[in-house]
Amino acid sequence: MDSPDEWRWVWIIATAVFAVGEMATPGSFFLAPFAIGAFVAAILAFADVSVTIEWAVFLIVSIAALAALRPVARRLDLNAVDHGVGSRRLVGTRATVLKAIPGDDELGLVRLDREEWRAQSTDGTPIPVGATVRVADVQGTRVLVAVEVLPAPPPEIDSP
Repeated sequence: MDSPDEWRWVWIIATAVFAVGEMATPGSFFLAPFAIGAFVAAILAFADVSVTIEWAVFLIVSIAALAALRPVARRLDLNAVDHGVGSRRLVGTRATVLKAIPGDDELGLVRLDREEWRAQSTDGTPIPVGATVRVADVQGTRVLVAVEVLPAPPPEIDSP
């Protein structure tokens, strides 16, 4: 398999695999440099350059493209919003207390969007019904919450 004719198709297939892999995987420019290197090697194969030179160019171009794209990837990663995966996406969101959270290790109930979750206070303080809390952590099927806004106390009615 030393013929540039055979390697043309190898490089074209490698370019397609690396390009599709880059688009299909989350992350920042990990397979793209190899797709670029394989594409340049494919061009050289169509120009009837020897396979050894094709491989050398593939490696050099891939390394150069990787070095050029790393700063861009880092910048994109810094600006990316991390929503978390699964229930971790709830960390930092607001919830309303439906059933008072007594404190210590006892559980209450909160509403997060349309879901109801068992909840525990992060610092062990009791949290009344109606309070707005922020999810600090998710542990299994319960959330750890911290008070954000306490509900206003009911107005006192003076009776004559």
